[in-house]
Amino acid sequence: MFVSRLRPLCRLVAATAVAFGMHSTAAVAQSVDDFPERPLTYVVTVPPGGAADLVGRAFAQGIAEKLGQPVVVENKAGASGTVATSFVARSKPDGYTLLNGAISTHGIGPHFFESLPLPYDAMKDFQTLGVIAEFPLILAVRTDLPVKNVNDLIELAKKEPGKIKFASAGVGSAPHLTAELLMKEAGIEMLHVPYKGSAPAVREVMSGEVDLMFDGLPSLSTGLKSGHLRPIAAVSTKRNSAYPGVPTFTEAGFPNMVASLWYIPMVPAATPAPIVDKLNKALVSSMQGSKAEKALQDSGAVTVYTTPDKTQEFIKKEYAKWGKVIKDAGVTTTKQ
Repeated sequence: MFVSRLRPLCRLVAATAVAFGMHSTAAVAQSVDDFPERPLTYVVTVPPGGAADLVGRAFAQGIAEKLGQPVVVENKAGASGTVATSFVARSKPDGYTLLNGAISTHGIGPHFFESLPLPYDAMKDFQTLGVIAEFPLILAVRTDLPVKNVNDLIELAKKEPGKIKFASAGVGSAPHLTAELLMKEAGIEMLHVPYKGSAPAVREVMSGEVDLMFDGLPSLSTGLKSGHLRPIAAVSTKRNSAYPGVPTFTEAGFPNMVASLWYIPMVPAATPAPIVDKLNKALVSSMQGSKAEKALQDSGAVTVYTTPDKTQEFIKKEYAKWGKVIKDAGVTTTKQ
């Protein structure tokens, strides 16, 4: 008796579920067809100016041109990018609010907040859009430092452990951790001198107060062009197109020395897949061969176009890589 009465109810539930599913699918399709119906917001984690802002505005321009809607760039600086990242994580997952995700917010930063949990999960609460702008790091030294290549530097560092001073944009920054990686890979010891940002760090190396630093081309460009800095090696598998005469660490025998400042457009993880796909296609088609891409490349960037899923994999690998460097070197944001 119970079974016989349950069957009609099951059929009703099943029919309702099918109808609801069809309605939901139609609603999503309709929303994708209409998307976007209003301006979008592209949130950048730093103040105007600098590599992150340059990339964010290039991506925003590309999306706007392709989707036919304005994209407002909103700079929300503060707390190592967590202010902007938190804002986007809490935003409605409808494709209208994007984050200029970076190595600082998704590759390195989360490792320093384990004792003070963030209001978001950097690995789970965001969906990438399948485009990467990378600024491979370059090792530059003061012009009167008596080294011409990586091996010269290592030899000098081994002769005088801890005497060579390297500058960085701050404790736990990508330039700092890249130097920590070199010390581990080469078995050398150098003294870290952190600054509040790349600009003052570059000035101190140029003045001769500090011996060397790792950073992206946008930060080092003025010093390199003026001759106050000398490039020693590219921290990448391929030579930097702006300085093709400068060998890579891989050529010097250090294949693990690969590091870049990277920026990836993201949306909240719950954003519908069709909208993510539409944003991905808009970005790729608008950036490839564009003036915006050329501007990024001229500033030292490498643009990579792939799928959202493969970009997620890239971030996970970077997160794991830098987590190990941080642990091995014992780096904390209060250590130095």
